[in-house]
Amino acid sequence: MIKYHPSKQLMQKHILGELPAGLSVAIAAHIELCDKCSNEFELLEVQQASATFDAPCEEKESFEFESMIDDITQLSMYDQVVSQEPEVFEYQDKRVQLPRAIAALKLGSFMNAGKVSRARFELDEGPLRSSLLHIKPGGEIPEHTHTGFELTLLLDGTFEDESGQYVPGDFIMLDGRHNHSPRTKDGCLCFTLVDNALHFNKGLSKLLNPIGKLIY
Repeated sequence: MIKYHPSKQLMQKHILGELPAGLSVAIAAHIELCDKCSNEFELLEVQQASATFDAPCEEKESFEFESMIDDITQLSMYDQVVSQEPEVFEYQDKRVQLPRAIAALKLGSFMNAGKVSRARFELDEGPLRSSLLHIKPGGEIPEHTHTGFELTLLLDGTFEDESGQYVPGDFIMLDGRHNHSPRTKDGCLCFTLVDNALHFNKGLSKLLNPIGKLIY
């Protein structure tokens, strides 16, 4: 059962279009995977629509709105439904259907570091980096903290860290207050988003800090 969800405030910002693309993609993907958040999101959308369209507006704003609606209703309409084939990602002899928001993104080439493979999505968001992360069975990311924030949306498989075990759909937000070492017995696939490099803080893994931004 999914235990970790985006906050109501994040979903509200997603509705208002106030979030970076990578974070909006993660929230949309989680909503597709999580019935609880899907229902809550629909309610928030209805509330936001009511607040927007019930608010009084000036005469000029009213004219502009009516003009926009007229333009929309004069467009040619098509009643043919175009079917959408689900995007399937293949890894370790498995086929995983990706959430639509993630499947719509263009993915770069994979970089391998031991049992961890990572490919960046081609989103131009400055310091924000969205990736598809695959950890092979028995793989582990060395203990680290975060110089910014790290979002992980588990898409397939399971992994665990010092806080417990995670299942597909879990939406995990961490920052500099957290230290953890994710590990997986059977392998997993994740969507990740970070805004700065991980900081490794134990043993030989500290040697990765100068290149941590390139690897993760």
